[in-house]
Amino acid sequence: MSQRLLVGLLALTLVVCAQRRVDPRNTYNRVIAVVPLIGAGTASDPKRPKYAPWPVSPDPNGILGFVCQPTDDGKSAIVEFVAQNRSAFSLLLADKTIEIFQKGSASKPAIESAIKQVRKDFNLESFGMVMP
Repeated sequence: MSQRLLVGLLALTLVVCAQRRVDPRNTYNRVIAVVPLIGAGTASDPKRPKYAPWPVSPDPNGILGFVCQPTDDGKSAIVEFVAQNRSAFSLLLADKTIEIFQKGSASKPAIESAIKQVRKDFNLESFGMVMP
């Protein structure tokens, strides 16, 4: 009886240890989009990507964070928006003038080929943010 219990516990330990931790760049809901830059460029109204909260929203149901890179022409930005709930992207997803890629649904080649039209040196592997 005790040997069976020991074997069962060892098997359970192996299963638990075999699980890998999720890469922090893939947690939460994430979308990548090319959006225009807005703002006057002053301290009270800094230039920032459209739909980016300023300052970053403390609302857990809103956009939690974002990271961006300017496009080659400097008029737009490539942005990764991060939120706990997909509903935080409702305004962004409703804007039919911009192309949006949901991270995890869109393939890496599809994202990179579309983004490289506005920024030649874009690399999805080095783009993104880590959320705690």
